[in-house]
Amino acid sequence: MSSTLDTPRSDKCLVAPTRRDFLYVATGAWTATGATFAIWPIIDSMNPSADVAALSTTELDLADISVGQRVTIMWQGKPVFIDRRTPEQIARARAGDLDPDLIDPARDADRVVRPEWLIIVGICTHLGCVPLGQRPTDTKGSYGGWFCPCHGSVYDTSGRIRQGPAPRNLDVPPYTFPSAQRVRIG
Repeated sequence: MSSTLDTPRSDKCLVAPTRRDFLYVATGAWTATGATFAIWPIIDSMNPSADVAALSTTELDLADISVGQRVTIMWQGKPVFIDRRTPEQIARARAGDLDPDLIDPARDADRVVRPEWLIIVGICTHLGCVPLGQRPTDTKGSYGGWFCPCHGSVYDTSGRIRQGPAPRNLDVPPYTFPSAQRVRIG
């Protein structure tokens, strides 16, 4: 008595697809398509909104800023100080590189892309105040940079903390110069 279990199997044994197989594949494909359409709005809502994306970068024409002038622009809701430094300010900042008393040591050359342009976020790293020093009549502190009157933090012409309770230097935002007279922040 021979059973079907005893018969040798051929590797070339083909089974014809049935209608049920087609229904399984079609149902799976429609389910995957429907799930994609249902989940896509949730995934798309995780992208930043148009107003946030617009604030992610900002460009400024530097041609109107004269040597020694400081301007303030807004980037991501934060003030950004742009200082077109004089040769004296650059020399003073470079001389400060050697000061052993720097609270947060950083070389001036590492904080700027072009020596004449210092671009920093104008928020004191102690408690988030906006330091004075952007206007010609402001107190700039003993190092000629910025002075935070709230708690007495003093920054030099490179934005490095020199005195006071601030734990670190003023932050340098990411920026590039797409042309000789334009800066892109962000």
